[in-house]
Amino acid sequence: MFKKSHKSPAILCYHGHILMENRSGLVVGAVVSHADGFAERASALQLLDCVPGAHAKTVGADKAYDTRDFVNDCRTRNVTPHVARNDERWGGSAIDGRTSRHAGYRISQIIRKRIEEHFGWGKTVGRIRQTVYRGIRRVDQHFKLTMVASNLTRMARMPGVVPQGATR
Repeated sequence: MFKKSHKSPAILCYHGHILMENRSGLVVGAVVSHADGFAERASALQLLDCVPGAHAKTVGADKAYDTRDFVNDCRTRNVTPHVARNDERWGGSAIDGRTSRHAGYRISQIIRKRIEEHFGWGKTVGRIRQTVYRGIRRVDQHFKLTMVASNLTRMARMPGVVPQGATR
């Protein structure tokens, strides 16, 4: 049971989380969790653990992820957190000048907003706004299938990608 605000009633709901690759805008990871105040950051770390390779990685996120715990956990995983600075928070932002001074940080803050395209497509076409399934396992399967379908529709519209059998 989750309350969006103090005046709203508690409702049964889940949170869907996705990890998007910045260059192509495709979803590379998706997971559903129970709605509580800590699920977003824990799921983000879980998705980051599944990214293969030893190369330098970055993660772009909104102000909700600007906590010292999340930033430190990302750095221990050798992932640079490109998290939006929340300077109004008590104690200031967890992101310091080492990260925010680079051009890559600014680019990540612009591109990270494209993740909302997948959620918007899933809510309007993929029927994830109000799921018909019960139980976290079934909701997770439906959510992942919806994100795969979102990837396929995005890939069909990507410039330079030619379907098999088609000619230019």
